[in-house]
Amino acid sequence: MKPVRIHSWNVSPDEASVIQINLRNKVEVNALQDAVHLVAGTAVAFDPSYNTIHAAIVILRYPEMELVEQYGISEELRFPYVSGLLAFREGPPLMHLVRKIQHQPDVILFHAHGQAHPRKFGLASHIGVLLDMPTIGVSTRILVGHHEELDTVKGGQAPILYEGQNIGIALRTKNNVKPVYVSVGHKTDLSSSIDITMGCVTRYRRPEPLRIAQLAVNVQKDGQLIDLDTGGNQTTLF
Repeated sequence: MKPVRIHSWNVSPDEASVIQINLRNKVEVNALQDAVHLVAGTAVAFDPSYNTIHAAIVILRYPEMELVEQYGISEELRFPYVSGLLAFREGPPLMHLVRKIQHQPDVILFHAHGQAHPRKFGLASHIGVLLDMPTIGVSTRILVGHHEELDTVKGGQAPILYEGQNIGIALRTKNNVKPVYVSVGHKTDLSSSIDITMGCVTRYRRPEPLRIAQLAVNVQKDGQLIDLDTGGNQTTLF
């Protein structure tokens, strides 16, 4: 899978902000048009002792959540931590990983934000625009905005409001657990994003593609090779 847009990642924080602003008008917000059969999930982990970033991507069959592909990568960390510029830390290894994919997913879930971001252009939107494919941000922490209390039962939700706009949804994926924060990345809308997120939830709070990706990146961080193409003949490794 190859990007349709590229830009340099070797930039300063000020230049990174300009890139975000220039690209954010490329975001398309619309309902998913095609049936979803494959869903990807991503995760990253940092090792500050070695100035290294580890990343993983998994492809699962939807809605069965059967593992199809899994890849990992470890690279030198080249961008400092700056709030709102996560894409410039995590984007390079994730973009390298998507080039390995043999079975193109219909949508990618990121453990990050899309439009629920100070510039309405978080990691999920950024990578979505570069790949020009549907992406969804699903985070366990709110970045900007606020929401009212939501029902404690599975499916409870409340809009995330920021500067007078609805930028995402606080969503209860299981009874009596903390919500996750869902926002549009690219080529989806909130309704589609909620449906896909809930469709990927099994026994855990986080959607399965993100949970499996996090477990995979932990193995990658330990120095083990995680690359695998099962063709969908395995449920999960974890």
